Amino acid sequence: MTHAALTIIREEHNALSAMLRSLSLLLTEYRRKRLMPDFSVLRAMLFYVDEFPERLHHTKESAWLFPKLRERSPEAGATLDRLERDHARGEKAIRDLEHDLLAFEVLGEPRRDAFEQSVGRYIDFYLAHMALEETEILPLAEKTLSAEDWTQIDAAFLANRDPLTGHEPEDIYRPLFSKIVLTAPAPIGLGPALG
Repeated sequence: MTHAALTIIREEHNALSAMLRSLSLLLTEYRRKRLMPDFSVLRAMLFYVDEFPERLHHTKESAWLFPKLRERSPEAGATLDRLERDHARGEKAIRDLEHDLLAFEVLGEPRRDAFEQSVGRYIDFYLAHMALEETEILPLAEKTLSAEDWTQIDAAFLANRDPLTGHEPEDIYRPLFSKIVLTAPAPIGLGPALG
């Protein structure tokens, strides 16, 4: 049986993965063409990561999925502890990444390498985090959680409305997604080609 929460989690993982890979591709293209990036687009992309995966997605996993799984599958405790540490670490990591972006924007080229390295570490960190959830936690949850557990977890995740998973953005987020989609150059968005 497919549970709504599992579908939503996987869709949100795919959206985050696409955003992170797009960020990396964009930085590579700016460097290749010896251009300074459009910092407003980079800020918008990082804000998306902070606003949706960090604040919405991870809090639902920590509040609903992980506690139920801990209750039903005590053997998952060490993995869930690691994932919870990742969530806490992710909050600091996005702040550090935003700081590194600001340093690059304000101080220029001498800070490009530090920012790009921070982006690379962040991407590696989150891709590994999501892979662990998808290969160990989600299959275990599917096997061990009760129908009542899923009713509660599904309800919590059905409230998520990440526009990168096909939902219409709330009015407050329209400028954010317009910035990302309309300003970022292809293949990330619909904006003009670099250089």
